[in-house]
Amino acid sequence: MNDFARSIGTAFALIGEADTELLGIVALSVRVSLTASILALLIGAPFGALLAITRFRGRQVIVILTNALLGLPPVVVGLALYLLLSRSGPFGAAGLLFTPAAMVIAQTLLATPIVVALVHRPASLLWAEYGDLARIDGLSALRSMALLFALGRTSLLTAFLAAFGRAIAEVGAIIIVGGNIRGFTRTMTTAIALETSKGDLPLALGLGLILLALSVAVSTVAFVLVGRVGEK
Repeated sequence: MNDFARSIGTAFALIGEADTELLGIVALSVRVSLTASILALLIGAPFGALLAITRFRGRQVIVILTNALLGLPPVVVGLALYLLLSRSGPFGAAGLLFTPAAMVIAQTLLATPIVVALVHRPASLLWAEYGDLARIDGLSALRSMALLFALGRTSLLTAFLAAFGRAIAEVGAIIIVGGNIRGFTRTMTTAIALETSKGDLPLALGLGLILLALSVAVSTVAFVLVGRVGEK
Protein backbone atom coordinates (compact mmCIF):
# COMPACT_ATOMS: atom_id res chain seq x y z
CA MET A 1 0.00 0.00 0.00
CA ASN A 2 2.88 2.36 0.81
CA ASP A 3 4.52 1.61 -2.56
CA PHE A 4 1.27 2.41 -4.33
CA ALA A 5 0.87 5.68 -2.41
CA ARG A 6 4.44 6.66 -3.26
CA SER A 7 3.82 5.86 -6.92
CA ILE A 8 0.71 8.05 -6.94
CA GLY A 9 2.62 10.87 -5.28
CA THR A 10 5.49 10.59 -7.76
CA ALA A 11 3.01 10.51 -10.65
CA PHE A 12 1.44 13.78 -9.51
CA ALA A 13 4.93 15.23 -9.05
CA LEU A 14 5.84 14.35 -12.65
CA ILE A 15 2.70 16.08 -13.86
CA GLY A 16 3.21 19.10 -11.64
CA GLU A 17 6.86 19.47 -12.64
CA ALA A 18 5.93 19.17 -16.35
CA ASP A 19 8.37 16.29 -16.84
CA THR A 20 9.94 16.60 -20.30
CA GLU A 21 9.52 12.95 -21.27
CA LEU A 22 5.92 12.89 -20.08
CA LEU A 23 5.01 16.07 -21.98
CA GLY A 24 6.68 14.74 -25.13
CA ILE A 25 4.65 11.54 -24.97
CA VAL A 26 1.41 13.45 -24.39
CA ALA A 27 2.13 15.90 -27.23
CA LEU A 28 2.84 13.09 -29.70
CA SER A 29 -0.29 11.21 -28.64
CA VAL A 30 -2.53 14.23 -29.12
CA ARG A 31 -0.90 15.20 -32.43
CA VAL A 32 -1.18 11.71 -33.94
CA SER A 33 -4.73 11.12 -32.70
CA LEU A 34 -5.96 14.57 -33.73
CA THR A 35 -4.51 14.14 -37.23
CA ALA A 36 -6.07 10.68 -37.56
CA SER A 37 -9.46 11.96 -36.34
CA ILE A 38 -9.48 14.82 -38.86
CA LEU A 39 -8.56 12.43 -41.69
CA ALA A 40 -11.23 9.97 -40.55
CA LEU A 41 -13.82 12.77 -40.59
CA LEU A 42 -12.75 13.99 -44.04
CA ILE A 43 -12.99 10.44 -45.42
CA GLY A 44 -15.86 9.00 -43.42
CA ALA A 45 -18.35 11.88 -43.32
CA PRO A 46 -18.74 12.27 -47.11
CA PHE A 47 -18.87 8.49 -47.51
CA GLY A 48 -21.56 8.16 -44.83
CA ALA A 49 -23.61 10.96 -46.38
CA LEU A 50 -23.20 9.47 -49.86
CA LEU A 51 -24.53 6.14 -48.62
CA ALA A 52 -27.55 8.01 -47.25
CA ILE A 53 -28.49 9.84 -50.46
CA THR A 54 -27.67 7.24 -53.12
CA ARG A 55 -29.18 3.90 -54.02
CA PHE A 56 -27.17 1.29 -55.91
CA ARG A 57 -26.66 -2.45 -56.01
CA GLY A 58 -24.55 -3.62 -53.09
CA ARG A 59 -25.20 -0.51 -51.01
CA GLN A 60 -26.71 -2.47 -48.12
CA VAL A 61 -23.73 -4.82 -48.12
CA ILE A 62 -21.40 -1.84 -47.79
CA VAL A 63 -23.46 -0.47 -44.89
CA ILE A 64 -23.34 -3.84 -43.12
CA LEU A 65 -19.59 -4.20 -43.69
CA THR A 66 -18.96 -0.68 -42.42
CA ASN A 67 -20.83 -1.42 -39.21
CA ALA A 68 -19.01 -4.72 -38.88
CA LEU A 69 -15.69 -2.88 -39.07
CA LEU A 70 -16.59 -1.05 -35.86
CA GLY A 71 -15.38 -4.13 -34.01
CA LEU A 72 -12.23 -4.55 -36.10
CA PRO A 73 -9.41 -5.80 -33.80
CA PRO A 74 -6.64 -3.16 -33.69
CA VAL A 75 -3.88 -5.78 -33.68
CA VAL A 76 -5.19 -7.15 -36.99
CA VAL A 77 -5.02 -3.66 -38.50
CA GLY A 78 -1.52 -3.25 -37.09
CA LEU A 79 -0.39 -6.60 -38.50
CA ALA A 80 -1.84 -5.86 -41.95
CA LEU A 81 -0.16 -2.45 -42.05
CA TYR A 82 3.12 -3.95 -40.83
CA LEU A 83 3.11 -6.39 -43.74
CA LEU A 84 2.25 -3.62 -46.21
CA LEU A 85 4.83 -1.13 -44.89
CA SER A 86 7.69 -3.51 -44.13
CA ARG A 87 10.73 -3.56 -46.44
CA SER A 88 9.44 -6.63 -48.26
CA GLY A 89 5.92 -5.19 -48.50
CA PRO A 90 4.42 -3.29 -51.46
CA PHE A 91 4.83 0.10 -49.71
CA GLY A 92 8.15 -0.62 -48.01
CA ALA A 93 10.01 1.88 -50.19
CA ALA A 94 8.05 4.72 -48.58
CA GLY A 95 9.88 4.13 -45.30
CA LEU A 96 6.79 4.70 -43.17
CA LEU A 97 7.13 1.75 -40.80
CA PHE A 98 8.00 2.74 -37.22
CA THR A 99 7.12 6.39 -37.81
CA PRO A 100 4.30 8.63 -36.54
CA ALA A 101 2.87 8.60 -40.08
CA ALA A 102 2.28 4.85 -39.85
CA MET A 103 0.53 5.38 -36.52
CA VAL A 104 -1.72 8.02 -38.09
CA ILE A 105 -2.64 5.60 -40.88
CA ALA A 106 -3.48 2.86 -38.37
CA GLN A 107 -5.65 5.13 -36.24
CA THR A 108 -7.38 6.55 -39.32
CA LEU A 109 -8.31 3.04 -40.47
CA LEU A 110 -9.76 2.27 -37.05
CA ALA A 111 -11.62 5.57 -36.64
CA THR A 112 -13.10 5.94 -40.13
CA PRO A 113 -15.79 3.21 -39.73
CA ILE A 114 -16.96 4.99 -36.57
CA VAL A 115 -17.38 8.25 -38.47
CA VAL A 116 -19.19 6.54 -41.35
CA ALA A 117 -21.63 4.81 -38.99
CA LEU A 118 -22.31 7.89 -36.86
CA VAL A 119 -22.87 10.10 -39.92
CA HIS A 120 -24.81 7.62 -42.07
CA ARG A 121 -27.68 6.95 -39.67
CA PRO A 122 -28.71 10.57 -38.92
CA ALA A 123 -28.01 11.54 -42.56
CA SER A 124 -30.44 8.81 -43.69
CA LEU A 125 -33.13 10.18 -41.38
CA LEU A 126 -32.56 13.73 -42.63
CA TRP A 127 -32.61 12.58 -46.25
CA ALA A 128 -35.91 10.80 -45.70
CA GLU A 129 -37.32 14.13 -44.53
CA TYR A 130 -35.65 16.55 -46.95
CA GLY A 131 -34.68 14.34 -49.88
CA ASP A 132 -37.77 15.11 -51.96
CA LEU A 133 -37.22 18.85 -51.58
CA ALA A 134 -33.59 18.45 -52.62
CA ARG A 135 -34.63 16.54 -55.73
CA ILE A 136 -37.26 19.13 -56.63
CA ASP A 137 -34.67 21.88 -56.32
CA GLY A 138 -32.32 19.84 -58.52
CA LEU A 139 -29.48 19.67 -56.00
CA SER A 140 -26.43 17.71 -57.07
CA ALA A 141 -25.02 14.94 -54.88
CA LEU A 142 -22.32 17.31 -53.60
CA ARG A 143 -24.81 20.03 -52.67
CA SER A 144 -27.12 17.43 -51.13
CA MET A 145 -24.29 16.25 -48.88
CA ALA A 146 -23.54 19.86 -47.94
CA LEU A 147 -27.20 20.27 -47.00
CA LEU A 148 -27.09 17.17 -44.81
CA PHE A 149 -23.91 18.39 -43.11
CA ALA A 150 -25.50 21.76 -42.40
CA LEU A 151 -28.61 20.13 -40.93
CA GLY A 152 -26.66 17.43 -39.09
CA ARG A 153 -23.88 19.45 -37.47
CA THR A 154 -24.41 17.57 -34.23
CA SER A 155 -23.72 14.20 -35.82
CA LEU A 156 -20.51 15.52 -37.39
CA LEU A 157 -19.29 16.79 -34.04
CA THR A 158 -20.23 13.55 -32.30
CA ALA A 159 -18.49 11.51 -35.01
CA PHE A 160 -15.28 13.55 -34.73
CA LEU A 161 -15.15 13.30 -30.93
CA ALA A 162 -15.91 9.58 -31.05
CA ALA A 163 -13.11 9.11 -33.59
CA PHE A 164 -10.69 11.04 -31.38
CA GLY A 165 -11.69 8.99 -28.35
CA ARG A 166 -11.07 5.78 -30.29
CA ALA A 167 -7.72 7.00 -31.59
CA ILE A 168 -6.29 8.41 -28.36
CA ALA A 169 -7.04 5.19 -26.44
CA GLU A 170 -5.71 2.79 -29.10
CA VAL A 171 -2.62 0.69 -28.35
CA GLY A 172 -2.61 -2.57 -30.33
CA ALA A 173 -2.10 -1.25 -33.86
CA ILE A 174 0.22 1.65 -33.11
CA ILE A 175 2.60 -0.41 -30.99
CA ILE A 176 3.04 -2.75 -33.99
CA VAL A 177 3.53 -0.13 -36.71
CA GLY A 178 5.11 2.52 -34.48
CA GLY A 179 7.51 0.32 -32.56
CA ASN A 180 7.11 2.30 -29.31
CA ILE A 181 10.43 4.07 -29.92
CA ARG A 182 11.37 6.40 -27.08
CA GLY A 183 11.21 10.05 -28.06
CA PHE A 184 9.84 9.26 -31.53
CA THR A 185 6.78 6.96 -31.60
CA ARG A 186 5.97 6.41 -27.94
CA THR A 187 2.41 7.45 -27.09
CA MET A 188 0.52 7.47 -23.81
CA THR A 189 -1.06 4.06 -24.27
CA THR A 190 2.09 2.31 -25.49
CA ALA A 191 4.16 3.98 -22.76
CA ILE A 192 1.67 2.90 -20.08
CA ALA A 193 1.87 -0.70 -21.30
CA LEU A 194 5.68 -0.64 -21.39
CA GLU A 195 6.27 1.15 -18.08
CA THR A 196 3.79 -1.08 -16.27
CA SER A 197 5.56 -4.20 -17.56
CA LYS A 198 8.87 -2.70 -16.38
CA GLY A 199 7.42 -1.87 -12.97
CA ASP A 200 7.84 1.90 -13.43
CA LEU A 201 4.45 2.77 -11.98
CA PRO A 202 4.92 6.55 -11.44
CA LEU A 203 5.29 7.35 -15.16
CA ALA A 204 2.56 4.86 -16.10
CA LEU A 205 0.20 6.35 -13.51
CA GLY A 206 1.03 9.91 -14.55
CA LEU A 207 0.24 9.13 -18.17
CA GLY A 208 -2.85 7.22 -17.12
CA LEU A 209 -4.15 10.21 -15.18
CA ILE A 210 -3.57 12.52 -18.14
CA LEU A 211 -5.26 10.06 -20.51
CA LEU A 212 -8.22 9.83 -18.14
CA ALA A 213 -8.41 13.62 -17.91
CA LEU A 214 -8.36 13.89 -21.72
CA SER A 215 -11.16 11.34 -22.01
CA VAL A 216 -13.29 13.22 -19.49
CA ALA A 217 -12.51 16.52 -21.23
CA VAL A 218 -13.54 15.14 -24.64
CA SER A 219 -16.79 13.79 -23.21
CA THR A 220 -17.51 17.12 -21.51
CA VAL A 221 -16.78 19.12 -24.65
CA ALA A 222 -19.01 16.78 -26.66
CA PHE A 223 -21.87 17.18 -24.18
CA VAL A 224 -21.59 20.98 -24.06
CA LEU A 225 -21.14 21.55 -27.79
CA VAL A 226 -23.84 19.10 -28.83
CA GLY A 227 -26.20 20.83 -26.42
CA ARG A 228 -25.37 24.25 -27.83
CA VAL A 229 -25.72 23.07 -31.43
CA GLY A 230 -29.04 21.46 -30.57
CA GLU A 231 -30.35 24.73 -29.15
CA LYS A 232 -29.66 26.61 -32.41
